[in-house]
Amino acid sequence: MSSPTSGSRNQRKTQLGFVSSRSGDKSVKVTIAYKTPHPLYHKVVNRQTVLHVHDEKNETKVGDKVEVMETRPLSRLKRWRVVSIVQRAVTTDAVAITEADVAAQVPTKTTVANASAAKASAPQKA
Repeated sequence: MSSPTSGSRNQRKTQLGFVSSRSGDKSVKVTIAYKTPHPLYHKVVNRQTVLHVHDEKNETKVGDKVEVMETRPLSRLKRWRVVSIVQRAVTTDAVAITEADVAAQVPTKTTVANASAAKASAPQKA
């Protein structure tokens, strides 16, 4: 049996995919989408592969495009690890809004009637 050379470590498979779920501490699911022709009808069909990936630094978020590399089994399902984040997800921070904020922005029958009454009662400049 020959011993592995230091160059064989770099021959591991790498894939590009999108983080679809954060599933616990240091774990993410990465979806790799691809197209393949149907074997009988030859229509192009969208397929996807979901990989369970180890994220050591907990730095990825849902929607990030990441490069992952094959590695030894880290848990029951994890056989991949994050190499780099290729592109960050464009997200806005979620801000909770109240019903009063919605009512102020969305016109309803009562707010439209109140606004028209306020315009009618306002003194006109001439």
